[in-house]
Amino acid sequence: MNVTRRSVSKWEGAQSVPDLEKMLRLSELFGVSTDYLLKDEIEEAEHIDSSDDTPSLRRVSMEEANAFLSVKLRTAKTIAYAAFLCIVSPIALLILGAISESTVGVLNENIAGGIGMIVLIILVAIAAVMFISSGSKTAPFAYLEKEKFETEYGVSGMVKERKAQYKDLHTKHNIAGACLCVTALIPLFVGAIIDADNDLFLTIMLSLSFLIAGVGVICFIKTGIIWASYEKLLQEGEYSKENKEKPSLSSAIYTAYWVIAAAVYLGYSLSSNNWGQSWIIWVVAGVIFPAVIAITNAFEKKSK
Repeated sequence: MNVTRRSVSKWEGAQSVPDLEKMLRLSELFGVSTDYLLKDEIEEAEHIDSSDDTPSLRRVSMEEANAFLSVKLRTAKTIAYAAFLCIVSPIALLILGAISESTVGVLNENIAGGIGMIVLIILVAIAAVMFISSGSKTAPFAYLEKEKFETEYGVSGMVKERKAQYKDLHTKHNIAGACLCVTALIPLFVGAIIDADNDLFLTIMLSLSFLIAGVGVICFIKTGIIWASYEKLLQEGEYSKENKEKPSLSSAIYTAYWVIAAAVYLGYSLSSNNWGQSWIIWVVAGVIFPAVIAITNAFEKKSK
């Protein structure tokens, strides 16, 4: 029950009494009524039958809740920046390839491709380390997402208050992310209008589009992880008790969808070396993804 010996000594010496929550847990633990614990004149224990089939739920303390929110606040930034590195990783390959093609003799095409691939691999490796590190830090709290639990007194109120305070910032981050992702194609169109025949200039504009989209993704991921941490503790939305009782089909489908999209993008780009146009695969995947979500949700509702 996470009670110190000093507290128990005070209870035994009538210097203090357990709080209401501890009293209820003591009642369940010893199988007696709270009256038996509180009233001195009751000599015989009125045992309560607690041999039901309902398993006791894990209880989340205030310390655990604060620790979880603190970890999520730190790892949200790490995961967002790791995703940003993955998005901008092909930029060096694109620019060096364009330089080698537009300025003959300045940079060998093989050297440009080799350096670009090295930079891409290094950035992806750094992102992988950041993902794994964040996952190890949040691993002790994995039960909040998968298991049903109860919160101790005051936890839900604290989380609801912090969620309400963060709501406006969450909305602003989503708006900023949406605006950045939508406007990310503007530099590419500007490059096509100014000098459509200059491959190097178009590549630089395309790289700028990647950077803008990457910043938008940072906004989405960072605020999404923090918002989800509140919902996990409150067991709301996707993390409600009802959703935990059934296997999550949607998460598996979404993961498989983006893994396939990444495989198609890398397979086509590496085989054709057409990095200047293969980015369209991500745009198409993003447009199709809402339809995948709608179909998955409809299927899950039907299966209920």
